Amino acid sequence: MSPSPGRPRHHALRAAVVTLLGIALSLFAAPAQSAPSRPAAAQSDSGRLAATQPGSGSSPAAATGTAPGRVAIEQLTGSFQWSSTGPLISPQPDSRHNVVSVKDPSVVRDNSGRWHVFMTTANTAGGWSMAYTNFTDWSQAPSARLTYLDTNPNIGTGYRAAPQAFYFAPRNEWYLVYQTGSPSYSTSTNPGDPQSWSAPRNFMSGQAAGGTLDYWVICDSAMCYLFSANDDGKLYRAETTVGEFPNGFRNTQVVLQDSQYALFEGEAVYRVDDTNTYLLMMEAIGSDGRRYYRSYTANGLTGQWQPLASTEANPFARSNNVSFPSGAWTRDISHGELIRSGNDQTMRINSCDLQFLYQGMNPSAGGDYSQLPWRLGLLTQTNGTC
Repeated sequence: MSPSPGRPRHHALRAAVVTLLGIALSLFAAPAQSAPSRPAAAQSDSGRLAATQPGSGSSPAAATGTAPGRVAIEQLTGSFQWSSTGPLISPQPDSRHNVVSVKDPSVVRDNSGRWHVFMTTANTAGGWSMAYTNFTDWSQAPSARLTYLDTNPNIGTGYRAAPQAFYFAPRNEWYLVYQTGSPSYSTSTNPGDPQSWSAPRNFMSGQAAGGTLDYWVICDSAMCYLFSANDDGKLYRAETTVGEFPNGFRNTQVVLQDSQYALFEGEAVYRVDDTNTYLLMMEAIGSDGRRYYRSYTANGLTGQWQPLASTEANPFARSNNVSFPSGAWTRDISHGELIRSGNDQTMRINSCDLQFLYQGMNPSAGGDYSQLPWRLGLLTQTNGTC
């Protein structure tokens, strides 16, 4: 989420197949499509940073299940079709929180089967904070109570946005990564207790991560990487060792680049099943002024990103490849997160069972970005080949 002022043991054969898949996709994928000049309805949040930046239980075991042993070439299609729910999570204003939107969700599931969802909130004054909810079944999401994280005195008030939640197995603790003007994090031993999160700490000083928005952490067996965006058509990546994490991030690089609105924000990176293939998805603004997702793959976290479904005609997720059985409540498929097959720092997904929790809004809504009525809905892929 950008701020604005008035804003994953299989045989070598499988690995070879995955590599061939990546080569084939790169040969046939359409070139990256540049987005047009930004329409007024698709405002950036980037300027909000300066205006809102302040001064400077028992732990559930990590879910480590991986996908069935299918060959990856069956799994990641080069074209996606989705079906969407209606809005599942909406604002719940109270006497202290005049909330108008919920957005930028992060979702993890603990070993007991309970879902934990963290999100950004925006209020009528244009202030940004975070909220949390949990439930055991998605049918319970609309009625699940929101807890506003500024009620935790450790997190406190002020600009906090765009959370990412995961279990860091090497340290046996949970991390909540988010924006405070710098890449920040809190820790807990119990993600289900909103009062348990520690005060924000910075991964690094200043804006050394490269981008200032939508921080995303993913690790392999040796290294952890911090991805970020800056609403400037670039994807940034910093790195540290697993042993040093959460400290020591360095070697910031631009690892993908396009025009400003073709690579805008909301990036997320996942390990596909138990392979060395990684999936990157990143939000763009389309020719119609609506937000949608493009996707890329790479062989390893330091590999070269190749287009997968990355155009308006063949997107990862956009209004033209999403059906709405209960009615088309949004034309934006905006900042969200895939449902992971585990909850640890490797960010694994089961590509035979893709679901995507995203933000959408009433198509007729307009005005200042902070006042747009974002709600959270769930996409389920309908054309998987597994």
